[in-house]
Amino acid sequence: MVVVVILSILAAIVVPKIMDRPEQARITKAKSDIRALEAALNLYRLDNMIYPTTEQGLEALVSKPTDSPEPRNWKEGGYLDRLPSDPWGNGYLYLSPGTQGTVDIYTTGLDMQSTDDDIGNWNLD
Repeated sequence: MVVVVILSILAAIVVPKIMDRPEQARITKAKSDIRALEAALNLYRLDNMIYPTTEQGLEALVSKPTDSPEPRNWKEGGYLDRLPSDPWGNGYLYLSPGTQGTVDIYTTGLDMQSTDDDIGNWNLD
């Protein structure tokens, strides 16, 4: 009986820590993706003197925009091979100009709602 009580106590302590790992891994991946997208956007801006518009979106990192303003020095082959999906299976969102900074790159996460738990280039620390 004592062994069952001890195992129950250990399970109560260990199981929540193990169960939280997959969600933490998703958050870490989202932050990593956002950093990579931000780096690619900064290279785009260095080459073209502007960021893509919200309408051109992150797709401008993969294929050259044809609408105004057209990039003048778009890198042949693009800035990314493909756009990543967030760990919850959705595309990353992009605003230029951003509401949190010069540009905003973010995911709304599992709930797909713009709430305080969004992960964006303004809260990666």
